Amino acid sequence: MIRRRDFIKFFAGATAVWPLPARAQQPTTPVIGFLSSLSAVDAPRIMAPFRRGLAESGYAEGHNVAIEFRWAEGEFSRLPGMAAELVGRQVSVIAAVSGTPSGLAAKAATPTIPIVFAMASDPVEFGLVASLSRPGANITGATFYTVLLGGKRLELLRELVPKASTIAVFANTKNPVSVTELKDVESAAPKLGLRVRVLAASNLNEIGAAFQTLASARVDGIYLSADPIYYSYRTEIAALAARHGLPAISGDRDFAQAGGLSSYGASRSDAYRQAGLYVGRILKGEKPSDLPVVQPTRFELLINLKTARGLALVVGPTVLASADDIIE
Repeated sequence: MIRRRDFIKFFAGATAVWPLPARAQQPTTPVIGFLSSLSAVDAPRIMAPFRRGLAESGYAEGHNVAIEFRWAEGEFSRLPGMAAELVGRQVSVIAAVSGTPSGLAAKAATPTIPIVFAMASDPVEFGLVASLSRPGANITGATFYTVLLGGKRLELLRELVPKASTIAVFANTKNPVSVTELKDVESAAPKLGLRVRVLAASNLNEIGAAFQTLASARVDGIYLSADPIYYSYRTEIAALAARHGLPAISGDRDFAQAGGLSSYGASRSDAYRQAGLYVGRILKGEKPSDLPVVQPTRFELLINLKTARGLALVVGPTVLASADDIIE
């Protein structure tokens, strides 16, 4: 028979070994690892739609989820190390956005932690997913397919500048996506009666040097390939294009809003919002392999008429009629 005094001693010792249920089941805040090819200065444009997507799935940073950021500042060589840091941090999910290199680095770093991408290329072509409808493995996301519209953007630039004969193509040859897009542009050029002059530029200094080259070259316009560095420096590039009197086109509407002549492509913001939504759904228990890659349903042409007037460029009524948005 156990005496009351012995029972109390036994119970007190047991509680020291066995934690109370409330203490053992205390919830922990999940952490999102955010890996981007872009610069931290671009965070407001990226994070606003991403956080909207998170909110749609019931998550708010600082409330029931935390975010740990890694910004590569356009230096792709930093991405593998940053991805490894997030894996070592044991984050709950990795959001790899703003460039195919981010997605590739995240996928190489972990076969188990869920990954959600938002990028401009075809994820199947670059081996990120098995198919768009059934991604497989631990990765899914959204694409805005900027890379696949190279020929169409070149055609639109030709319509904006009917007398053009030579176009300067800015490409970051360190980015496999830009190389793929460049092939498309070079293939489309002869069909449009155009020649292209490729200028490799992977940082701001090289962009400036490329414009110095154009000062003595005979080109009639600029085509910007889809690359994080050109997005980060869109304002500087738009100003340099205006200074050299050259019409330019990009896949990002932010470029036209920053003073560039035109843009044609899908919405980055929609892809970032979708990435946030998928991250939230995964945190709630869904598997990346069950979430199909989200594709854009609309591509928009934006023309900056203020810039056109500054270039003494008359935009024809047919092109104006086809524009989805016009900046006066």
